[in-house]
Amino acid sequence: MIVVTTPTGQIGSRLTRRLLDEDKEVRVVVRDASRLEHVEVIRGSHDDPAVLDKALPGAEALFWLVPPNPQAPSAEAHYLQFARAGAAAIARHDVGHVVGVSSAGHGWPSPAGVLSAAFAMDAELARSGAAYRALSMPFYMENLLGQLDAIAAQNAFHLTCAGDLPLALIATRDIAGIAAELLTDTSWSGQENLPVFGPDRLTPDGMAEVISQELGHPVTYRRMDVDDYASLLRSRGAGDQTIKDLTDAFAAQDHGIYDADWATARPTPTDFRTWCREVLKPAADARAV
Repeated sequence: MIVVTTPTGQIGSRLTRRLLDEDKEVRVVVRDASRLEHVEVIRGSHDDPAVLDKALPGAEALFWLVPPNPQAPSAEAHYLQFARAGAAAIARHDVGHVVGVSSAGHGWPSPAGVLSAAFAMDAELARSGAAYRALSMPFYMENLLGQLDAIAAQNAFHLTCAGDLPLALIATRDIAGIAAELLTDTSWSGQENLPVFGPDRLTPDGMAEVISQELGHPVTYRRMDVDDYASLLRSRGAGDQTIKDLTDAFAAQDHGIYDADWATARPTPTDFRTWCREVLKPAADARAV
C-alpha cells in the first residue's frame, strides 16, 4: 500500500495516475475526493493525527507534501505542524519509506523563508526513523503559468533573480516521476536529501529566448526588485509574515541557494523547451481563446 498526500495537486495528481497505471494499491489523504477514482480515500488533512491514523495502517510507503497556506502564522509553523503530526504517525504505524517534496539548498546559512521551512520539515520527518528521501527542488517551471497574463499583455515575465545567471528548473511531472520510482522500488535505505534538477542551465534571459521561439512572438525577461515584489504581495492582501517568508525565499534564490546542488543533482528528462511546447504554449493558447 502506498499512501499519497495532496493527490489533487500538480505533483500528487500525476503521481497518483502513474501509480495506478502501474497497478499499485493507492490510498490518498484528501479533503475533497470528488475528482478521484480507483483509490481508497481518507478524507481530511494530513496534519490531523486522527486522519493519519486512518491512512497509515498497512502502508509500506508514504508520499508527503505540505500544501501552501498563506493564512498560516508563518511558513515554518505551517510546515512543522504537518511534519510533527506526520513524524509521530509514521513512527506509530511503522511506515518504512517516506518521500517528501522539499527545496534544494540544504545547509544554506541564512534564513530563507519558505525554503527554510521545508528544511525544518525534513529534519522533523527524519526523526520518525523511516527511510526518507527529501526531493530537493529548485524553481518550478509551472510557476510561469501564473504569468500568462503578463506574457500576453506585456510580452514579458518577471522574477527577482539576475537575468544573466543560471537558474535551476524542474517540471512537476518529473518530480512525480522520481517520486513514483522511489515509492515503488523501496530497496533504498537511510535518510538523504536528493536534489532533482531539469537538464538545462538556462539563465532567465535564456528562458525568455526559448519562450519567444515556442510562442512565436518576442518575450523578454524583466527583473523585479524584491521590495517591489513585496509591495505587489501587499497589494494583493498578503500579511507581513507571508511577505517575509516569500521575499526571504526569493532573496536566497537570488543569492544562489540552489547553486551548490548542481554538482550532485539528479537530472530529469523534461528540458525547458519541451515544457514550453507541451505545457506553456497550450496554456497560453487556451487563455487567448
